[in-house]
Amino acid sequence: MTHRQFLETRISRLEYQLLRPADQGPVLVLLHEGLGSLDLWKDFPAQLADACAAPVLVYSRQGYGRSSPVTLPRPLDYLSQDGPQELEHVLDGLALDQVILVGHSDGASIALAYAARQDPRVKGVVVLAPHVDVEPASVAGVRRTVQAYTRGDLHERLRAYHGSNLEGAFRGWSDTWLNPDFATWNLHTALPLIQVPVLAIQGDEDEFATPAQLQTLAAMVSGPCRTLLLEHCRHFPQNQARARVLELIDEFRATLDR
Repeated sequence: MTHRQFLETRISRLEYQLLRPADQGPVLVLLHEGLGSLDLWKDFPAQLADACAAPVLVYSRQGYGRSSPVTLPRPLDYLSQDGPQELEHVLDGLALDQVILVGHSDGASIALAYAARQDPRVKGVVVLAPHVDVEPASVAGVRRTVQAYTRGDLHERLRAYHGSNLEGAFRGWSDTWLNPDFATWNLHTALPLIQVPVLAIQGDEDEFATPAQLQTLAAMVSGPCRTLLLEHCRHFPQNQARARVLELIDEFRATLDR
């Protein structure tokens, strides 16, 4: 099943795509970044499904892509509360009983927050360029992105993926990260509750975070955690180091079957 579908949850209508039948093993559930969507993953989901010979689910969260719009402002804890709750609705709605969460950036934060709930359906977590707290580098990166959106062509490039959700997607993300009250947001109390294996990947040239994100994550989770800092890689390891990331995720998935 590779065509786009829609899932009606209790609070929203979410677009999703399932590659390979869900009964072929644990489903790799992709959680996009703060400006992402189903379509912005481009060909990564299909390549991941092929590399792992496993089903892959990708969906747009509320306020993104072709999913339902979101009311602004977003609550400052939406990465650790609303996002995980929505993920639970998706797992319930699609009757998925075994999953491996694969989150990028803000989606990585949501994946970690959900893993902390100790849902037995979650067998492992892969995080790409994760955020476990707010760093000055993160805020600076968001400010640069706002400039590109207001003065450059980023606005029009994103419109192709978000349509009428564009302003809600962008402002919901940027206004949250630039809110002074968001500076204290973190996952420090959630991380020790994570008992499943974690694979954490970051680029050494990540323009939105420092390697301290990996260090904090590895030090605080309770389960096994492997961290990798990829050379000459920025904030999108799945694009800038595609072959290596696919290999690492496949290796990680295989260890969960042992």
